[in-house]
Amino acid sequence: MYILKTEHSFDSAHFLAGYEGKCANIHGHRWRVEIEVQAEELINSGQLDGMVVDFGDLKKDLKAVVDRFDHALIIEQGTMRELTLQCIKEDGFNVIEFPARPTAENFAAHFYRTMKNLGYDVRRATVYETPTNSAAYEESGVR
Repeated sequence: MYILKTEHSFDSAHFLAGYEGKCANIHGHRWRVEIEVQAEELINSGQLDGMVVDFGDLKKDLKAVVDRFDHALIIEQGTMRELTLQCIKEDGFNVIEFPARPTAENFAAHFYRTMKNLGYDVRRATVYETPTNSAAYEESGVR
């Protein structure tokens, strides 16, 4: 099995609604996203001969997916009062309403599925919330 890995990072703010602790407050992170793709065999013809995928394409696609979250306030849908949300948006802030609690675990699953939907054979997605704390997602039985 051949495994390629690339990464990209983004800065954003979030909070965990309903959490009892300091993460209930809006705070920021420099998130680092690693994507691993896999293949049993290498491409054996043309420009991509000897490769799993073109690293340039993989990096470009991951950057496009991740950059959407850069310098945004990421909130779980339905966890902020509508008037508050409306005022923040009217003031020009970039707010992303995420369909789940904005945790490293849920981000890992999101980036895994998004890259898979782009056609990559994703092995694992790992999201670092801090330099030493990360969450990974991979599908069961995939290896």
